[in-house]
Amino acid sequence: MALNKIRQLDPDSAGVTLPKDDLRLEGLLNREGKVDGDHHVHIRHVDDGQWTLELVDGIFERESKNE
Repeated sequence: MALNKIRQLDPDSAGVTLPKDDLRLEGLLNREGKVDGDHHVHIRHVDDGQWTLELVDGIFERESKNE
């Protein structure tokens, strides 16, 4: 099991690093290993000490259709 440190990002939020190998498997990195484009995730707190993270595709396409 890989362990990732929770880091303070700013006064109102913290973050967890996602391994590049996992991002690569999802097709989220370009050939240089950099994040390719804008991506958003929905994070849910499901239980004590448990969260789920879900990639949300097409968020901007849906928003522009609703305007």
